[in-house]
Amino acid sequence: MFPKPIEKQSQAAQVAYKSLLPVALAFWLAPLLAVALFSVKPDADFTSGNYWGLPSSFEGAANYGQVFFNSDMPRYLLNSFMITVPTVIGAVALSAMTGFALGIYKFRANLWIFFMFVAGNFVPFQILMVPVRDLTLEMGLYNTKTGLVLFHVAFQTGFCTLFMRNFIRALPFELIEAARVEGVSEWRIFWYVVLPLMKPALAALSVLIFTFIWNDYFWAVVLTQGIESQPVTAGITSFNAQFRAAYHLMSAGSIVAALPPVAMFFLMQKHFIAGLTLGAVK
Repeated sequence: MFPKPIEKQSQAAQVAYKSLLPVALAFWLAPLLAVALFSVKPDADFTSGNYWGLPSSFEGAANYGQVFFNSDMPRYLLNSFMITVPTVIGAVALSAMTGFALGIYKFRANLWIFFMFVAGNFVPFQILMVPVRDLTLEMGLYNTKTGLVLFHVAFQTGFCTLFMRNFIRALPFELIEAARVEGVSEWRIFWYVVLPLMKPALAALSVLIFTFIWNDYFWAVVLTQGIESQPVTAGITSFNAQFRAAYHLMSAGSIVAALPPVAMFFLMQKHFIAGLTLGAVK
């Protein structure tokens, strides 16, 4: 039923696997390597058509210096942090409480409410573009960081609740029963018993949501405009002039924008892997 491990395959299959894996990795990394190469090229290479060749001169310091000191990139990065961090806190906090309620308490509408959280994840977000934009205009939240944060929290809570509810249901229910026997209130059970056990899941979910929100481009373009509220994913396009695109600066800005989620993953890698694999084996 399950595929055989590669170590138990034939010698020919092992050789083919080891040969094709670097090729697949090279194809996967090709776009990122191309952007990194473009970020150190001078502008003259693009006007002369030298797109894929080696740089005529390495202008990495000049390109990245212009991105940091002669553009609005620092402000866009600050906007991204001001949007992503509150979203992560809000979505994870709400989902921890809803996951606790749906995973611990048994009531008639429990499963239906859980299905509603899950069903929201299957709604194509493109069809929400017009009504969400109109709603933010009516509420005075269009082109504000607050409006983008509120929308992201609402949209991500469904996935986060699914994650948290399934994690909490895997915890030993005897711990909660023992706390109830001792007369501990439900809020204190959640805060002092369940929440400490959820730390790996909270860390893993925080990394996932941070990456999702930081890399969002669609809603950043739909709900914001201008330097006051746009995150870095949408702000990179500000390097384009009316009649030409500054590909070298856009590439440098893209590399800079990719650094925070990568750093977030490596800083939280231990907790992230622990949260995803907890309960996988006994």
